[in-house]
Amino acid sequence: MTAEFPPISWDAHLEDDCRQIVRLAIREDLGRLYDWTTVALVPEEATAVAYVRARRAGIIAGLPAAKLALAEYDHEIEFLPEVTDGDAVEPGATIATLRGAARSVLTAERTALNLLGRMSGIATLTRDFVRAVSATPARIYDTRKTIPGWRRLEKYAVRTGGGYNHRLGLSEGILIKDNHLAFGASGGANAYSPASAIDRCRQVVASLTADSESSFPIEIEVDTLAQLDEVLTRDPDIVLLDNMSLIDLRAAVARRAARAPGVQLEASGGVTLESIAAIAQTGVDRISVGALTHSAPWLDIGLDWSY
Repeated sequence: MTAEFPPISWDAHLEDDCRQIVRLAIREDLGRLYDWTTVALVPEEATAVAYVRARRAGIIAGLPAAKLALAEYDHEIEFLPEVTDGDAVEPGATIATLRGAARSVLTAERTALNLLGRMSGIATLTRDFVRAVSATPARIYDTRKTIPGWRRLEKYAVRTGGGYNHRLGLSEGILIKDNHLAFGASGGANAYSPASAIDRCRQVVASLTADSESSFPIEIEVDTLAQLDEVLTRDPDIVLLDNMSLIDLRAAVARRAARAPGVQLEASGGVTLESIAAIAQTGVDRISVGALTHSAPWLDIGLDWSY
């Protein structure tokens, strides 16, 4: 049974999400009208060459998104990348060259740069986290703390930066959270313990498809070592160790090794660049970091006109 969720790559689903975002962006900018500033100042027949350039160092992500955005404004704009997604760039580096109608380039500029800046910022921050744990076997994972509608793009950017993807949505796996357990502990006919919650979920997974266990990891969140001891008896694929101290994380790793060595341990909760190395050194297998998507600063990318 695998404990991995499907990785996000640039595919038809991601492209469709991106196209919908771009069309919303066009509606925000133009409605059913025009870029009146550009209409007033730029002749209709004028053509342009412009360069997309990095203003600071970082990891590039989102080149297919930028190309799609430009094509939605004007499919005749040429987008010629000078780098590929995942490449590191220095300030001043040319990321791509644009050629086309000057009006179209000026009108589409902001949407394309917004996509590149947001996605490259996530990839850059992810690479910083990955480097911080490079001396350990721990892997860095994203979360569902994403901008609505942007999830595939943001998770693609995490992968581009060297991180791993947790489940895309609620339908991609079992994650028994603390509030599920709080509901189960509330008493009554529907009460269940952490261990029996795993049993119930495993029954549901088994009923979905004949090979469902290979594609539906079962993960459960615990916040005490006593809960960990209980759930290890049921061999879930992953146990999420929520907001545990370094001492408790080390104890959890030792208990897992002694009782259920096949179970993966995932640390989570308030992880920062300053704290992540120490967390990785406890021996956990995975560290999920919401900040990769909810707190990543944009990479400053601009458009320079060719004269």
